[in-house]
Amino acid sequence: MLQDKNEKRTPLEELGEFALIKHLTKDFKPTRPSTVKGIGDDATVLDFKGNKTLISTDLLIEGVHFDLTYMPLKHLGYKSVIVNLSDICAMNALPTQITVSLAVSNRFPLEALEEFYSGVATACRIYGVDLVGGDTTSSTKGMLISVTAIGEGDSKKITYRSGAKPHDLLVVTGDVGGAYLGLQVLEREKEVFKVNPQNQPDLEPYTYIIERQLKPEARKDIVELLEKLEVKPTSMIDISDGLSSEILHLCEQSGVGCNLFEDKIPLDPTVIATSEEFKMDSTMIALGGGEDYELLFTIDQKDFDKIKGNPNLTVIGHMIEKEEGAHLVTRANTKIPLKAQGWNSFND
Repeated sequence: MLQDKNEKRTPLEELGEFALIKHLTKDFKPTRPSTVKGIGDDATVLDFKGNKTLISTDLLIEGVHFDLTYMPLKHLGYKSVIVNLSDICAMNALPTQITVSLAVSNRFPLEALEEFYSGVATACRIYGVDLVGGDTTSSTKGMLISVTAIGEGDSKKITYRSGAKPHDLLVVTGDVGGAYLGLQVLEREKEVFKVNPQNQPDLEPYTYIIERQLKPEARKDIVELLEKLEVKPTSMIDISDGLSSEILHLCEQSGVGCNLFEDKIPLDPTVIATSEEFKMDSTMIALGGGEDYELLFTIDQKDFDKIKGNPNLTVIGHMIEKEEGAHLVTRANTKIPLKAQGWNSFND
């Protein structure tokens, strides 16, 4: 729920657009050397002194990308930033600035937006990025959020989806499948709540996967780790739409095939247990789940010794000639063609 009825509610029309922006962003002070001019003028001025500039934008819509029944506004503010920072990290670059634009209906008071921006501020602080602009307007359809992330990278280190070669190793960070299952738990408890509003769910056993859904993290640490290890990925993408979809993106853009090994896919024990509870196959969850925001990348085989044994990284397969196709190699050592099973925003 948005807010307790007894709490103070300040209608947004009391402030107006410019006063609202000034109020919500008053505590955001530039910290990056590349931020010459942030909020307060007609445009932001940035200076990266020779590095390449990267820009990525995402649009999040209430009822399509998030449900405020169980998504706290502070978490939503945080996640809105993270999903964009992840796109910059997926280029093997570092995020530096963001802009945030909001459209809200009149059911949102000022205090609700303050909660949202407190999540934005937390993300900015943790990831060392500056909020440098944005916009606010009214909406007749609830809440719409648009975040643009800006980053910088050395042209020699920026990584695209198109550089994988046959025999390259396929590597994933962290573990996968948790965010999707966290969403399933939240949706289940939402239906129980509809029937019995007095029921308080016990979510303790699902803490990890619910956090993966409500408060994901961008893997900026991996960009820094790869630089420290002196490993330059040959291709890279983040896992927003599911492991199989992202692998196929790399294959298509790079003109290669792939063998993904089922027994190498990293799964948290909570994912395995919850998959069994929901009578779902954990491998299928990993392949099609999405919203994990881990990084998927390829490396030359000569770099294997640099990453082996690192707890953050798992080799899950290798790239092959395009003509051989993209396959999942099962635990029974049979090959199944990989299909794009990820989330599609245009499906009902």
